[in-house]
Amino acid sequence: MLITGVRTVAYDYETKRPIGDVQLPGGASRMGDLAVFLATDEGAVGVAIAATGAQPVIQALAEHLVGKDPRQVRGLHDLLDRLTFKSGRGTLVGYAVAALDCALWDLRAKINGVPLWRELGGSSNEVAAYASGLDMPLPDAALRTFYLEMARTYGIAAGKLKVGREPDRDLERLGIMRDALVEGSGNRRPSLMVDANEFWSPKQAVRRISELERDCDLVWVEEPVRRDDYRGLARVSRGIRGAVATGENLTSIGEFVPLMLNESADVIQISVQATGITTALRIAEMSDALGLPVALVNCPGRYTAHVAAVLPNHLMMEVIDAGRDAVFRSDHRLERGHIVLGDAPGLGITFDEDRLARHAIARSSPESLGARYGRARDSGVSEPSIPLPTDAQES
Repeated sequence: MLITGVRTVAYDYETKRPIGDVQLPGGASRMGDLAVFLATDEGAVGVAIAATGAQPVIQALAEHLVGKDPRQVRGLHDLLDRLTFKSGRGTLVGYAVAALDCALWDLRAKINGVPLWRELGGSSNEVAAYASGLDMPLPDAALRTFYLEMARTYGIAAGKLKVGREPDRDLERLGIMRDALVEGSGNRRPSLMVDANEFWSPKQAVRRISELERDCDLVWVEEPVRRDDYRGLARVSRGIRGAVATGENLTSIGEFVPLMLNESADVIQISVQATGITTALRIAEMSDALGLPVALVNCPGRYTAHVAAVLPNHLMMEVIDAGRDAVFRSDHRLERGHIVLGDAPGLGITFDEDRLARHAIARSSPESLGARYGRARDSGVSEPSIPLPTDAQES
């Protein structure tokens, strides 16, 4: 069996609700993704879902895979690493390598007729889950409804709230999330997390988190400061009770090393869409050797739960439930607070070609989350008593 080429289709869709965080508090109601199809001469096709901006890089890199045996996943991953060494594994290059790596693993598991969690050697198909609303734009009633329904419908007793700009509102909204999880799940002590999306300076982060911790026991605080501020992250970790979680925006194993050497993270977060499966496994093993837990972040179709299922140091995986399955079906279900993976070969993702064609786009909409999202001007400097510039919330 040999690889014959790649096909990519960019598409977008409306989300179930506005999605945003402190960097884009007004949120967006459209998202875009890229369907990736890695074809072979025997008809088997490996699939992946990537960022739309990675499309030309995926097309270019896939040319080097043509004529290769797709079962040689680690060897082909090494080839992609060598090809991108000079350019570096920046965001779009990293996402492109990750997408091809995921498609290769999907192919390998399909060839062997097993779901990926079995191909990777897992013994369980269940992954603990937490609810994540990307909820900054939601009014209080919608915020409560989201976490109540996630707890009531799926048995999830853990939630992560977007915070950062308004201390009093952060406290109020954290209480709303906590009470909704208690009511919906019956668990009197749900696991609570907050996510500041790199908005604070280290000193701000310690002050603001300490205030939240007077009312709530936080499992982790996600990205309290910039991802590359290793000393600042370490200062925050030492200054608060909860754990510091970060890493979801990193694409290569080398970027995770400073987090560990500087004791900058207590929970290593991995986005398989950014790292690929091969690199994610290596990062998780390196973390485990240092006694650090890992947590995988959300992805369309939650297919990366296959990876989480085989990691002995995995805590829980993010579940957004925002309608990202607009053009495909997933072979998994949510129940009892877990993602339960099915037995379909590979990733368990099946694209509906008719729906994909209806949602296909030539270029991303300027209204999509990816087009609008950036870093707010007042990140690291905003204080509630200081009036913001009129364009401070633009991204």
